[in-house]
Amino acid sequence: MLEKTSIFQKAIDAVEALDPEAQVLLVDIISKRLKQQRRDELLKEIAQAENDYAQGNIRRGSMADLMAELDE
Repeated sequence: MLEKTSIFQKAIDAVEALDPEAQVLLVDIISKRLKQQRRDELLKEIAQAENDYAQGNIRRGSMADLMAELDE
């Protein structure tokens, strides 16, 4: 944990050493990369859900259908 904190602190120190314009640019780049990573994760989750549905591992229905199935 101490090593990770140290790496994190080094990153903060490196960013603080940049001029303000470069810091803004870095924040923008990181923000865009994080958004893209989340999009990629969502695409993987969607592909998996579609695959599960195609294989019959997922069923559709209402809450009433679910409750009736649980009562069986």
